Amino acid sequence: MIHIRTAVLSDLPAMLEIYNSAIRNLTATFDLTEQTLDERKIWFEKYGGKYPLIVAELDGEVIGYSCLNPFRDKPAYSHSTELSVYISSNHRGNGVGTALMQEILHRATELGYHTVIAGITGGNEVSVKLHKKFGFEYVGCFKEVGFKFGEWQDVHFYQLMITNKA
Repeated sequence: MIHIRTAVLSDLPAMLEIYNSAIRNLTATFDLTEQTLDERKIWFEKYGGKYPLIVAELDGEVIGYSCLNPFRDKPAYSHSTELSVYISSNHRGNGVGTALMQEILHRATELGYHTVIAGITGGNEVSVKLHKKFGFEYVGCFKEVGFKFGEWQDVHFYQLMITNKA
């Protein structure tokens, strides 16, 4: 059974492998070079409080993670957040994304966010399906804003308005 919980520092090596695999194989991130454990420790320290970082665990193994990030740094954006979800390649299609999404959106609601934004690289229909399942709506596209794997990549934006404010 998948267990969702707040990430702890000892989860970082597993989370790093999931992220580096995405860098190597997917357009889900526009990072082009693999991260080091030290770089990811700095990244990890940005989370907590208003910006939760959660993991999905199965039989003691971290198999995915999700987080909320600042949408933009201006104060008027403080009730908006951007969502990220990453799942181990060995565990995709087994409900991990759904479990992570349920919990991270629950936390977004409890934290009083008004809206959640997701940027999804063009062609990632699995991610689009997951977000639409939770009520996200397509709101626009930035064309050819990333260059990865020898091709220009579009980013499609999806948005969920949270009506049950905490």
